[in-house]
Amino acid sequence: MSETQRPASEVEHLGSGLKVRHLTMMGLGSAIGAGLFLGSGVGIAAAGPAIIVSYLLAGVMIIFVMRMLGEMGAALPVSGSFSHYARIGIGRWAGFSMGWLYWFMLIMVLGVEITGASAIVQSWLPGVPQWVVALVFVTFFAVVNLARVANFGEFEFWFAALKVAVILGFLVIGILLVFGLLPGTEPVGTTHLLGDGDGFAPNGIAGVAAGLLAVAFAFGGIEIVTIAAAESKDPERSIATAVRSVVWRISVFYLGSISIMVLVLPWTAASGETSPFVSVLDIAGIPYVSGFMELVVVIALLSAFNANVYGTSRMAYSLARGGDGPAWLSKLTHHGVPRNAVLVSVFFGFVSVWLNWLLPDTILGILLNAVGSALIAIWLFIVVSHLRLRRKFEREGTIRLRMWLFPYLSWFTLAMLIGFIVLMLSDSAARVQLASTFVLFLIITALGLLWHRTHDDKTVSHPSDRPAQ
Repeated sequence: MSETQRPASEVEHLGSGLKVRHLTMMGLGSAIGAGLFLGSGVGIAAAGPAIIVSYLLAGVMIIFVMRMLGEMGAALPVSGSFSHYARIGIGRWAGFSMGWLYWFMLIMVLGVEITGASAIVQSWLPGVPQWVVALVFVTFFAVVNLARVANFGEFEFWFAALKVAVILGFLVIGILLVFGLLPGTEPVGTTHLLGDGDGFAPNGIAGVAAGLLAVAFAFGGIEIVTIAAAESKDPERSIATAVRSVVWRISVFYLGSISIMVLVLPWTAASGETSPFVSVLDIAGIPYVSGFMELVVVIALLSAFNANVYGTSRMAYSLARGGDGPAWLSKLTHHGVPRNAVLVSVFFGFVSVWLNWLLPDTILGILLNAVGSALIAIWLFIVVSHLRLRRKFEREGTIRLRMWLFPYLSWFTLAMLIGFIVLMLSDSAARVQLASTFVLFLIITALGLLWHRTHDDKTVSHPSDRPAQ
């Protein structure tokens, strides 16, 4: 069996109920979340109208990363995705470190997402304790993820479809506002785009850089497409189609939405307190917009929670299958669902919620800082894995989706990521995140070396664990 051949156990046992529409909408839903609906104001406040440049740079970077990940995913669709590619492309230590870093990152995010959603819902139902709302949500999505994978895919499809519909509606209303086609409105012109007299980039290059730090992580989440591809009926074709679709839709939705915001709103009115989406819709005179956007944010958070329970469970399953985790995490139900891995993810989701309630400003803040830059590390390893594996896939004839202008754009993307890290070093808060993530990475890597030293005599290494030459 070749080093990059898909493990037979995953072909035989994991479910295969996901369709291309599930994968496509899943990728969209994971990236279109509260970060876009609420966090875009932070970026605009930092960069002014030049936030468009920040989004464009971050968008190009993640499009290239996704194209490389899509190429590897279509050639070798496995539930471990980039963890498996790091294992066979760089070394077993890299697969262990990337897989558990991703798992830890999503576990922490689970607690934040469910806490945020339950807090909003509890404000609608003041007589119900917030922990009860959180318990209901977590239990419900545990049941969804323990059922057939097709059920999870269907839930995620409709969650994401609603978010996409909201974005499309926002774009239509925004375009009508820009051209003064709504009653009582005039064409907006370029006054706000030029910073209301302060220029397109009122805070200069430093503002664009600060905006880039604020928006880059908003694109995180679409990597779940390649994790889920292993459970589709035709993984190779499904992931190629889904990645192609996600790339241009994300570009249109993000860049389109931000363009509308900076055309319609003064940049000085933006902040992290009020959603620019709400501000634009208020100008359009749409009633009950604030309450509606609250509902959309709740759905965005629950959609991300649902997807992240899936992502953590499949990553833990894949790591266990490869000998990088306890074997009991790889146990499957007769529907092909890794039940123990799902239950562990849900349990630690509860723990994260409890930490969020108990120690919001101490240990939770430390843990969230530790995962704040984890996506950058994961993207870096995706690029390096791609550079190491491309020739191997070519020799085996398994490439179905190609990265453009290889290896030049791959090296360019690596340079962009390194430049982004240098940029983070210039920001005090980002420096803390980088340092915390680096320490966490070292701890996970050390645990991996210890794990392999104590367990290698008990497990048989899969041939694909050997790094590419």
